[in-house]
Amino acid sequence: MRVKALFSALVLSALGLSGQDLVRLGNLKFAHYGAVSYMKELAPKYRLRIEERVFPKGIDINPAIVAGEIDASAAALDAAIAGRAAGVPIYVVAGFARGGARVVVGSGSGIKSLKDLKGKKVGVARGGAQEVLLLAELAKAGLSWSDKPGKDVLVLYMPFADLNQALMSKNIDAMCQSEPYSSQAIHRKFGVELLKPYDTPIGEPIRALVITEKLYRERRDVAQRFLLCFVEATRKFIDEPKAAEKYVREVMFKNQISAEDYQDAIGNSPFSYDITVQHVQITTDLMAKYGVGRMANPPKAGDWVKLDLLTEAKRQLKVK
Repeated sequence: MRVKALFSALVLSALGLSGQDLVRLGNLKFAHYGAVSYMKELAPKYRLRIEERVFPKGIDINPAIVAGEIDASAAALDAAIAGRAAGVPIYVVAGFARGGARVVVGSGSGIKSLKDLKGKKVGVARGGAQEVLLLAELAKAGLSWSDKPGKDVLVLYMPFADLNQALMSKNIDAMCQSEPYSSQAIHRKFGVELLKPYDTPIGEPIRALVITEKLYRERRDVAQRFLLCFVEATRKFIDEPKAAEKYVREVMFKNQISAEDYQDAIGNSPFSYDITVQHVQITTDLMAKYGVGRMANPPKAGDWVKLDLLTEAKRQLKVK
């Protein structure tokens, strides 16, 4: 009887898995990407199996989408726009976090304003929200910049993980950095916040959840269930902040960030659902203006921002 029961359980388990539609998700390791990561925990409820693959930065996901290895991704809007401009077949379907950036200067640097960055080295990761925000702030302050000497500000491009070390070792004077790394620099006292770069036409940047055109057009039901899963995961993280913190700190970061780091990071990058065509267009226009993403043909937001799945998911789950 025991063998028969075990066999039955295995058959039922196999049937359950075979009834789940696979969605391959590209994600990044930042605090405000936590609800997107949590989707894989809720996926079986929506007859989905979500396989998460973590990338170093958002722009790295685009080649994997083109290669047919990724069906959906979470990344900075800038990376999605650059990808779409390069022909990556994606649609923006939601926005999952707001803010998430700070301009941080070295402790003891004497830098008190953006104008004080003249003659300084500023680090930033290429292809993320931080890059276009930094350049918009420098332009607003009347400063010129280049990644080669000769302009007011020398911009040094490096991975997110290397920026804090470069600031701590004084190889750069300032950085435009994502959360929770900017909060860590401040708490460990080798960095001081200069400003949150939200006073440009972009306002607070919104991170984008995107899916492939193929998923949207050919597996419509799967795409809708994926958005239902996203909305439920996000609602849980908004309504249950302690559960959200536990998941991000313990599961995503393996206790490598403190409770204080997490609280500061999420305070500057709250979870959200929404994005607008207007926000995507403004971001696209500024990227084109400052040469971010090197876009020959900047995409028109109205052509690839598809919010119908999100609207329906929020309606079904009674989320405003």
